[in-house]
Amino acid sequence: MLDRNALKGIIAAEGMSQRKVATELGITPETFYRKMKAGVFGSDEIEKMIIMLHIQEPVAIFFANAVN
Repeated sequence: MLDRNALKGIIAAEGMSQRKVATELGITPETFYRKMKAGVFGSDEIEKMIIMLHIQEPVAIFFANAVN
C-alpha cells in the first residue's frame, strides 16, 4: 500500500507539484490523482518517481504495509 502522505511530502520537498509529476510520468493529472487515491502505480511509474524525486527508501513509500 502506498504511503500517500510520505509521497506528497517528498513531492513538495523536491519543489514539484503533483501535476508536474504527472506530466513527467506521461499521464494526466487526473490519472495521477486517481492512482494516488487508489494507492497503485505501475512499476515503470514507480521507477521514474524514484529517480525524479530522489527517493532513498522506495519500499517504505510504495510498499508501506509490506515493510511491517
